[in-house]
Order: sequence, then C-alpha cells, then structure tokens
Amino acid sequence: MKPAPFEYHAPRDLGGALRALAEAGADGKVLAGGQSLIPLLNMRLAAPAHLIDINRVTELATLEARPDGVLVGALARHSEVERSPAAAAVQPLIAQALRLVAHPVIRNRGTVVGSLVHADPAAELPAVLSVLGGSVRLASVRHGARDLPAAEFFTGPMESALEPGELAVSAFFPALPERSGTAFHEVARRHGDYALAGVCALVTLDDDLMVSLARVACVGVGPVPMVVDVTGAAGRRPPATADWRAAARAVQEGVEPEQDIHATAAYREHLVGVLAERALREAAEGCR
Repeated sequence: MKPAPFEYHAPRDLGGALRALAEAGADGKVLAGGQSLIPLLNMRLAAPAHLIDINRVTELATLEARPDGVLVGALARHSEVERSPAAAAVQPLIAQALRLVAHPVIRNRGTVVGSLVHADPAAELPAVLSVLGGSVRLASVRHGARDLPAAEFFTGPMESALEPGELAVSAFFPALPERSGTAFHEVARRHGDYALAGVCALVTLDDDLMVSLARVACVGVGPVPMVVDVTGAAGRRPPATADWRAAARAVQEGVEPEQDIHATAAYREHLVGVLAERALREAAEGCR
C-alpha cells in the first residue's frame, strides 16, 4: 500500500510549523513519531493534502521534570520519557504506563504527545493524563496558545478537541502528591498489543495515613478514558483495611465496554474489576 499524494512540509521552527498548519487547515496532518499516522496513510484511511513534518523543530524535543509535574514536548519519544529517572521521581505513573506501550522499536520513535493526540481509548497514555488531571497545550497562528485539561481534550474514539491549524506542542502530567502511590495493570493477548482492558490507579493518604483519594482510569472500555473516583467506596481507612473490592465494583459500574472479536463486553467488565482491585491495592502499598 502507498499513501495518497500529499505536499510535504519540513519547518525548522515552531513559527514555521504553525504557519504551515494554518495554510493547510483541515487538509493538514502533523508527522512526529509517525507510528500511528504512517500506517493510516499507507492504508489510505487518512489522505491529507499536506503533511507537516515537525521533526526538525528541535525546540519541541523537551522533557522537563519540575516540582509541580512533568512537561513533555511534542517530540519527546516514549523511550526517552520511560527511561528518565527525573520524570519517574516526579510522576512514576508515566513510566509504569510506558513500559506497556507497544514494543521497544515503536517506543524509540513514537511520541508521548502524538499518542495523546491520536486519542485511542485503548491506549495507555490518555488514561494516565486523565487520571492525573493533566493537560495538553495547543498552539496556532489564529488563537495563540491554550491549555486544555484531559477531561476536555478527549472527545471520542480517535477524536480530540484539537482544531484545524492547531499543533499540540506539549503535555503536562501533574506531580505525585505526598503520601501517594500509583499503579498500572492491563491484560493483552501478547505484551505490546492493545489491551483487552486496563486500569491505572492513584491513591493518596491524608496526614492520619487514611485513604483520602482513590481514583482510577480505564482503557479499552469506553469511547474515551473512563475516570472513576472510588474514594467513598474504599472508605476513609488505612490502606491495609480499605474496601478495595467495593471500590473495584464501583469501577465496574462506571465503564461502558463493548463486544468485539477479541472479547465480550462481560469479559471486559470482569477484567476491569479484577485489574482495578489489583491496581488500587498496589498503589496503596506504594504510598510515600
């Protein structure tokens, strides 16, 4: 298979990239890692008139681990973020998720921000951004820069709030709060395949070491990452005695799985319950 004809643009700075996108409008697509876009082009599931390659825009190849969170530029590769001790120290859930993303060859080229823009509800990183309450920064010639929280950014399967002419320049993952832990678990037919279902969890303890926050995000069981707050179901108790089973049932009640050739809806719902309890217990044990 070969892609449909397109005009190729290779800007060398952010201004040039935004101008190229503004001129292309709805007929433009951005190439960063290309691990999702290139197959779509080759199968002609996408046929943009203009392809804007941002790989020469080095100012977007940033990774900043700050006290308040991790800022990931549009050209930061999965592998770079996964292997960053500084990023893992600020927000360990990112690395916990990235080890499950596809295979090393793909992670060497694919980008974190590109995965978010692709907005696949079966992907790990949209769930991470959602459960942490992170955001995506968008830039354009027309509107300048704007930050969208994850809850507003993901609008449907493979759909985001990114408008024609806009470029997702970075994503921000808030830092892990004190006395908190995280975990990510999923089930796939083979390691690196899209998960049949997956769950990431965030648990926080208060000053009395009681559970004050328990939240999960699910992948593969809804049109967008499904975030469920299960603090009430778990109960304000020490993590060792919190009712994680009841919390897992609350997660099951909040998801909308569908049946396909890989699994029934009932099986996915069952998986979500098992994985939610496992992830919540592990996150609670890791509170620091």
